[in-house]
Amino acid sequence: MLDATDTKLLAALQADAHLTAQQLGELLNLSPSQAGRRRQRLESEGFIQGYSARLDATKLGLQVQGFVQVHLGSHGPKQSASFATLISTRPEITSAWTMTGEADYLLRVYCADLPGLNTLLHEVLLPHPAVSRVQSQIVMDQLKRDAPLPT
Repeated sequence: MLDATDTKLLAALQADAHLTAQQLGELLNLSPSQAGRRRQRLESEGFIQGYSARLDATKLGLQVQGFVQVHLGSHGPKQSASFATLISTRPEITSAWTMTGEADYLLRVYCADLPGLNTLLHEVLLPHPAVSRVQSQIVMDQLKRDAPLPT
């Protein structure tokens, strides 16, 4: 289980994953070696799954962010596996969820422009044999960035 120090360490790393053991120790009132061991334990136990850089999509030329709801026409293990393989190969699809409700999947996508989104929808997703329809929403503005998880 997590104690208060672990929770504080996780919150600090979500704010800045570059914190050194020295800096973590200062924040947590621990020695650098104790802070480092706690970090390693949380990594090995899977609380920390990895570290990444948050990039600016528009500076990378990705002007269109959207969400795509995918409805399957047929449901079964083979269709689901085939669709999962398809979405795992597409770099424009940055996140994918299976859903309850009307849609079977929700995809988060980034494309250079509207023709790129159109190509993804009409030449990649809709031709898949298990897909019956897609519905897309284009993000006008993101009011809150992907936030750290509550700890």
